[in-house]
Amino acid sequence: QQQQQQQQQQQQYQELPQQQTVPPPPPPALVSNYPTPTPSGPPSRATSNTSVHHASSINNSTNNQRSHHNSHQSSLQSSYQSSGTTTPPTTSATRPTTATRRSNTSATSGGGGTTPTTTSNNTNNPTGGIIVANRAADEETEDGRIRNREASTKIRDAWIYKQIRARQDEFTQYKQGRVFVGTWNVNAKGKDESLASWLCADWGKHGPPDIVVVGFQEMVDLNAVNVAVEGKSQARSAFWVERIRSTLNSRENTLGDPMRTYTTLAEKYLVGLLICVFVKAPHLSRVKYVKTDSVGVGVMGVMGNKGGVSLRLQFYDSTLCFICTHLAAHRENVAGRNADFANVLAKSSFEIGQEAVQEVIRLGSMSQWAMGLNSVGVSDHDLVFWFGDLNYRVDESIPTERVLELSKANVLEELIEHDQLNIERAQGRVFRDFEEGVLDFRPTYKYQPGTDLYEERPDKKLRAPAWCDRILWLAQEPGHVAQLNYCRSELNISDHKPVMSTFLVTIKDVILAKREGVYREVMKMLDTYENNSLPMVSLNRIHLDFGEVRYDQRVTLPIAITNTGQVVAQFRLVPKVDEIELCKPWLTVEPTYGMLIPGEQTEIELTITIDNSTAHQLNTSREVLEDILILRLENGRDYYISVSGKYARSCFGMSVDELVLYTAPIREVPLDPILRAEKYDLNARAAMCVPKELWRIIDAIYERGLDERDLFTAVGDPDEVYLIRECLDTGALFESFTVHSMTEVLTKFLSNLSSPIVPLSLFPTSDIDAQNIQSFTRKFLEDMLPVPYNVFIYIISFFREVLLHRQKNRLSPAKVARILCNCLVSSPQGNAEESASSSNQLRGNMQQLMLHFLETNSI
Repeated sequence: QQQQQQQQQQQQYQELPQQQTVPPPPPPALVSNYPTPTPSGPPSRATSNTSVHHASSINNSTNNQRSHHNSHQSSLQSSYQSSGTTTPPTTSATRPTTATRRSNTSATSGGGGTTPTTTSNNTNNPTGGIIVANRAADEETEDGRIRNREASTKIRDAWIYKQIRARQDEFTQYKQGRVFVGTWNVNAKGKDESLASWLCADWGKHGPPDIVVVGFQEMVDLNAVNVAVEGKSQARSAFWVERIRSTLNSRENTLGDPMRTYTTLAEKYLVGLLICVFVKAPHLSRVKYVKTDSVGVGVMGVMGNKGGVSLRLQFYDSTLCFICTHLAAHRENVAGRNADFANVLAKSSFEIGQEAVQEVIRLGSMSQWAMGLNSVGVSDHDLVFWFGDLNYRVDESIPTERVLELSKANVLEELIEHDQLNIERAQGRVFRDFEEGVLDFRPTYKYQPGTDLYEERPDKKLRAPAWCDRILWLAQEPGHVAQLNYCRSELNISDHKPVMSTFLVTIKDVILAKREGVYREVMKMLDTYENNSLPMVSLNRIHLDFGEVRYDQRVTLPIAITNTGQVVAQFRLVPKVDEIELCKPWLTVEPTYGMLIPGEQTEIELTITIDNSTAHQLNTSREVLEDILILRLENGRDYYISVSGKYARSCFGMSVDELVLYTAPIREVPLDPILRAEKYDLNARAAMCVPKELWRIIDAIYERGLDERDLFTAVGDPDEVYLIRECLDTGALFESFTVHSMTEVLTKFLSNLSSPIVPLSLFPTSDIDAQNIQSFTRKFLEDMLPVPYNVFIYIISFFREVLLHRQKNRLSPAKVARILCNCLVSSPQGNAEESASSSNQLRGNMQQLMLHFLETNSI
């Protein structure tokens, strides 16, 4: 009986070889019957040194004599050092080019010798940081000291968890396992075809995975009935889950061994979306906190024809999150896909309870702790896998016929370069910090169902092939994920091909007794300091002058905080009286709270960001770059930090009505309204018909050549864009800048005007056709104000000249009309009841007007 009990206990770690002090052999296979997996290589644009290191492995005759039952119990293996210390294996992950991350700015111990960090800003952050205490009110003692018990407890716990996490290698074993992720848009098809070539294609090379995750899109027709009511979704969900389960647990795969079978953990569907997760039998007892969620972002922003379904779990002591999404369609709708991604990312949340949240905190996530919630978001997991029909296409700059030709010839380099997802990720607009493997397979859409031919039938709409179906991942520790393969299946019942990827992942397994020992040591050290007197800190500066701050930039300065007392010091930023935010919208602070032991030093970084909204407020004297922050020391005093800066005025973010008033460079025009009135007669007539900045940039484009290929579609050099903007603001002469940089500055200048050239009031109120378009254009011009009218005529005339060179610059009237709509026209927002199709119709009418102006003599 004792032997049987011991055998049952050992079954929980069937895959783990016993630790022995022997020289480490080469890395073994995860399952003894399979060869060592080789991770797939990185994309050509990134550098990767993918490897899997094992500190020690046991592969001797003793292991070879194990029973057949034990040989299949698990594929996870421990990584040990011969000395007995557990350290994580390192695996390099594939990381394509993404937007540059802002590096931390280190401050010297002195006061004013720190150089501000300046970076380009492409995102808006509406809040200045997290307010730690959002429930309990501050308490003031008789001696004037202020304390918030909620904030004190949270900050103390955060510091404890931070210390424990820093020592996690002392109580953590690292194992390795395999995760299979598959995605398929089935186009509402599927009967009894075999799924083995998709789900089990690489089992012979890499072995059966430990976790299988499969996502479907369009498992039912996305018609109005299925979107509005449940319809067939539940039945089709059950059908596909059973199909996958029977494929994984087929006799051919399990060989009759129950330890090789898979159990369905959970599934979640939303109209045509489905995600289902299966785990191998030996690991079932080590899975907990399984939760699902769904987010609809389709019709009216909430319906389920587009959106995401997600599932999270704790596997051993690592947290994993899987998200299957179907994003906005149509080749030109890149912004819609980006918005759908952002919505799914922001709205996906898992109510896992306080106990599970505490477990997540111990594994390193602090955001839920600070907000006091019992839920976690997508980014609060160790590993995130995002997959599905993301619908990103090949950029419209490549004609559909050319895309088809290259796809059929399997010549992929040019297509990969113009892949919309790669472009958007490189610009930092979507999937920031996510990684993706090499696209070395042909585009997976659009095929003739039932064939391996791209859709080119004359009775069907011709669509450019694209890699709509993708798999990406995000890891808190990039070395903990290595992609073993990334490919597609050749199942042909749908107009999409299935895509699959197998990952080698590093999983944490915490030894609770050792962690409790580390916890006791940390608490003992903390108690030593907390038993002394009051906290004291010193700040290396309390006045921060950012100097000149320019448009579309982030300037960062640090403040060093040092605990000069004999006890622990807890600090936090608090809002001013009668305010709810910590600071003004153009200022952000990170971190907003902290804890220091005596002698410890940390920094808080203050960043000024000048976006379009802030620039408009500064230009109209409704805002100044001045603010005061309150740094509160728990059980101590308050420190007041003053922040100031000088805005280097720019023509960006201004209105054309104001720009035409000044002949001098805009940088020389005072921001102060009194000084401006003394220098200029603000009641005088406009000095120019159009802003001089607009004339300069258009004249420069004209001189540099309208024959340039991909004019107004190729991006410019960021450094040149910055210098061109400076020349416009200061009146300096242009250097030998490229014409693409010039065109990018022109479109950004027009897009970022504080008041658009074409306001919402000029939008056509009814459909435009050949009979009424002439009257619409006449009324459109009659209703425009004088200065916007001049600018509009000037821009249309310029683009007419540009289109005379269309054979060389590859522009078309339709492309130019879209550019004009993006630059000159306000986006129709609509009210809550207005459908997205109505907004698209309004914008389509305006684009038709622009096209009419370009192709006729209406002006």
